[in-house]
Amino acid sequence: MVVGELAHERDLIIIGGGPGGYNAAIRATQLGQSVTLIEKAELGGECLNKGCIPSKILTHAADKVASFRDFDDLGIESDGIRFNIEKLQAYKDKTMSQLREGVRSLCKANKVEIIKGSAFFLSEDRIGVENGEQYEVYRFKHAIIATGSTPKAPEGIEIDHKRILDSWSITEIKMVPEKLLIYGNDYIALEIAMAYNALGSQVVLIIEEDDFKFDSSINRELKRVLKKNQIQVIKGSIVTNAYVSEEEVTIHIVNKTGEEAITGTHLFVSSFYIPNTDSIGINRIGIKTCENGFILVNEECRTSCKHIFAIGDVTEGPNLAVKAIKQGKTAAEVIAGIPSETDLRFLPIVAHTRPPIASVGLTEAKAINLGHSVASAIFPLTSSGYASVLGKKDGLIKVIFDKDDHFLLGMHIFGFGAVELISSGVFSLEMAARDEDFSFPLYPHPSINEGIAEAVEAIKKQAIHLSPAMKKSLKI
Repeated sequence: MVVGELAHERDLIIIGGGPGGYNAAIRATQLGQSVTLIEKAELGGECLNKGCIPSKILTHAADKVASFRDFDDLGIESDGIRFNIEKLQAYKDKTMSQLREGVRSLCKANKVEIIKGSAFFLSEDRIGVENGEQYEVYRFKHAIIATGSTPKAPEGIEIDHKRILDSWSITEIKMVPEKLLIYGNDYIALEIAMAYNALGSQVVLIIEEDDFKFDSSINRELKRVLKKNQIQVIKGSIVTNAYVSEEEVTIHIVNKTGEEAITGTHLFVSSFYIPNTDSIGINRIGIKTCENGFILVNEECRTSCKHIFAIGDVTEGPNLAVKAIKQGKTAAEVIAGIPSETDLRFLPIVAHTRPPIASVGLTEAKAINLGHSVASAIFPLTSSGYASVLGKKDGLIKVIFDKDDHFLLGMHIFGFGAVELISSGVFSLEMAARDEDFSFPLYPHPSINEGIAEAVEAIKKQAIHLSPAMKKSLKI
């Protein structure tokens, strides 16, 4: 087909069927738009097929295995358990297949046209789509780029997806590594470390920084939990290269004390990501990118071509599905003429570790650096009656307020239920809540929720379940 001779007319074309793309598609049809969604691989994108869902199935299984160790205390007796990773892989594949079909059904029910193929811009209003021998051209009024990103290993490390693994292949292996070396300091590295530790791996975690990236109080408790679980942490170290032999991996690390070689059976690298833009022709139409190639967008998710939008991991910012979903809905609403924007200021960060970590807003150090007069307090879950009932006493809840105007600045939770509880912090920050807004409501009892109220009350030395001695030790 010669470009320009014939083109199929479309209102809105979306390139990429991940969480951002299909959420944008469905929201756009809800608002009366005619939508065509182009996906070259599987619906659901990296999140469903390679990232979020596979990794959370792994962490869920690991949590179940770890929880079994507490059964005897509850009078539930057994001769033991055996973990079968092949059955877990089958469960993972079945779950992913069901979720993909769910996405497809939702798109069909909302009259989203789905086209299989690789899309690329021919001009500012035309897209070419290839699928094997088939080639079609589409003219559009608006387009949304939702092509995501791809993990890339640091220099000196080559991912072979067998012994040296990245975030896409770590959940594909059909064995529990005997000794797993992990290089990275993000939530994925921590999830993998704790998951395989629970499944029986000896785990060594190597991080480039001198500490983790959470609030200092979370970091202290995290280090205690890692030590309790016999996960070795090597800080301030860079992995310069990795070598694979028949049955092991050897890495060389450099730190302040010199160089060291460490051997394990497998190496997991929590890589940085590069945007999937090379093959879609954005340079042809002049869409602006930042230095590392991610597409620049404004709060409406518009690119430098005003009728073309970009969302999710292909744009600057954290690679999180929650960002992609919000941006997808924003772009669809703006295209439909509805005022909308994406503000990532109160983006929650979560790690499905054991126990989970969830954070939103400013850390205490960041709040101080920004000039706030800070009032903060911690409620350790050892003081929670419900945490004791559940046998989930590791962790804490920390709140950070501005001492002068009493507005909430940040909430950080490390403990059972953290991922669900952090929504209280998100809502409170969005609504500019003060400390009194936490003290006035009634909290369900018994629950971990009560810990939020007690953390706020601890700022005023009013927490009921913190003894004076504990308040002093926590520097409240």
